[in-house]
Amino acid sequence: MREPQRAVYDRVEIYKILDEGFVCHVGFAADSQTYVIPTMFARIGDAIYFHGSAASRMLRNLSAGLSVCITVTLADGLVLARSVFNHSMNYRSVVALGTAQLVDAPAEILEAVRASTEKILPGRWNDARQPNEKELKATTVLKLPLTEVSAKVRIGPVEDDADDYALPVWAGIVPLRLVADTPIRDDRCDASLPVPGYATNFRR
Repeated sequence: MREPQRAVYDRVEIYKILDEGFVCHVGFAADSQTYVIPTMFARIGDAIYFHGSAASRMLRNLSAGLSVCITVTLADGLVLARSVFNHSMNYRSVVALGTAQLVDAPAEILEAVRASTEKILPGRWNDARQPNEKELKATTVLKLPLTEVSAKVRIGPVEDDADDYALPVWAGIVPLRLVADTPIRDDRCDASLPVPGYATNFRR
């Protein structure tokens, strides 16, 4: 494995990455075709939950027992070296492998939807209308137990070849972070309703 020193197996660190990420990519093969689908997700305990329409081809295929690979990546900085070959990125990523399980217990389905909502912005679940029975019946929820999971992390400064440090080329890190802009009110939202604090004070 290239750069084996970047591997991380500590569960606490892995869960931090998963909890910070908004989007996972779900990879699977069906009918001789490989798919990688971006989707929202949430971690509850030792499992990743993701959901969507009951008509979703991805969810139908995965609920039938196909092997799945789920990845989450956070970009933390652009690493600009003196040589093009040594340019890199500071990042944190997680790869989870296994077989996704269909969730059919109503309480667990509701908890998965709640967790996904709260992951977007904590506090939103109690403010918005919660799903009704019809909506939940039209939703498929899958979970992937985090049995086979690992992370890969690159942190730190530029790493150039010894001879390149004398080159008159700017080198350093361009830090990256996710920030929210000013909330934009929906056209049909009552103008007297204040913007929730969790929308104006987004932090990641």
